[in-house]
Amino acid sequence: MNMMNKNIYFLGIGGIGMSALARYFHKKGCAVAGYDKTPSPLTRKLEEEGIRIHYEDNPDLIPENVDLVIFTPAIPADSLELDYLKKKQVEIIKRAQVLGEISRQCKSVAVAGSHGKTTVTSLISHLLHYAQKPMSAFIGGIAKNINSNVIIGDENDEIVVMEADEFDRSFHQLTPYISIVTSIDADHLDIYGDENQVVEAFNQFVDKTLPDGVVICNSKLPITTDRKKLTYGLEDADVMARDVRVEDGMTKFSVVTKEGVNFGEYKMQLFGEHNVMNALSAVVTCLQLNIELKVIKEGLEKFQGVARRFDIRVRNEKVCYIDDYAHHPEEIKATLKAVKTMFPEKKLTLVFQPHLFSRTHDFMDEFAEVLSLADQLLLMEIYPAREKPMPGVTSSVLLEKISCEEKQICQKDELIKTIQNIEPELLVTMGAGDIDRFVPQLEILLKS
Repeated sequence: MNMMNKNIYFLGIGGIGMSALARYFHKKGCAVAGYDKTPSPLTRKLEEEGIRIHYEDNPDLIPENVDLVIFTPAIPADSLELDYLKKKQVEIIKRAQVLGEISRQCKSVAVAGSHGKTTVTSLISHLLHYAQKPMSAFIGGIAKNINSNVIIGDENDEIVVMEADEFDRSFHQLTPYISIVTSIDADHLDIYGDENQVVEAFNQFVDKTLPDGVVICNSKLPITTDRKKLTYGLEDADVMARDVRVEDGMTKFSVVTKEGVNFGEYKMQLFGEHNVMNALSAVVTCLQLNIELKVIKEGLEKFQGVARRFDIRVRNEKVCYIDDYAHHPEEIKATLKAVKTMFPEKKLTLVFQPHLFSRTHDFMDEFAEVLSLADQLLLMEIYPAREKPMPGVTSSVLLEKISCEEKQICQKDELIKTIQNIEPELLVTMGAGDIDRFVPQLEILLKS
């Protein structure tokens, strides 16, 4: 499928993955336009770059001469524009199919996992970019080193790095040269039904790896494949991190193989055991792509992380403020564990916005357990995203189950005032909904 020189229309252009593709095709010379429900910093950036966007679900606003429509699963089935375009018989494809096409154009590195995939995708992209490899990358977050969610190469690209999303089984569209699996947890059970089906889907993903390619995965995962497989972990793995510690405000660790080969010591600006694992997967990947050790070490030290992934926004004598995208119990636990390790003496105030009624329903008890790790909790209402409310699934029901002593429901319009009154010494905002809209205001408040 040749997608170049076409008039491409994006339904849901403001999503993190969609905006990366819109930029990519715009830079490649295609005519690009799109629709999204609401303006955001991402859509503003696209408009500044010359892409036409409208915010009303109105077929009259669709440009004429559209050859190709790319849409996201987040677009509701009753969308007027989607219905109009289907009747017009324009070619309509999902974002995942487009990534699938791009993944077959050169060596592709596809990063999958219930958690960690955005950090790992950003880190591998950063290290390859730092090593001056001809490449492109599609990232599910804003990588701070490039302040973008996309790296756009040219026709000489040797490698394309992309996040492989398990939602809606999107990652089954890809044909990777290297496939990476960071973690597998029960999630998106509205699609998969149960955890066994989730594991099966990840195994189907690694089976898409090219016969001469390689599968790289966390050693604890139930991944079976007839492809070459390399595992990473803290123990019992092909490649391991040893002597992990925090020194001089950096995480430090050594990398060794199970045969006893020592790849030396590494340091990075990321914290937490989960980020050591993320870094390890990126190191193993870059070694497979013949990047020099010296370059990997230098690049890792310079990596600034991803916006909204353990993102330290304020840090002074009085207060520390961290913003994080965690929205699944396992992610919340990993982040809060890292925060408590870094700041054991400080009182932890957590603002959490649950994401999706279905996820809150499926993991109600697990959410209650991990949110109880906070000393003080401000629980926001559930962010519905693509869903309609579910009877009996509310933030108030969740709050009842949480055991931390200081806990309350906090409405959006009360959040800034409530934080001002609390004067927290250690604040964490967390969630995958629109809680990120409050981050700049909170940063200004806490700095003053």
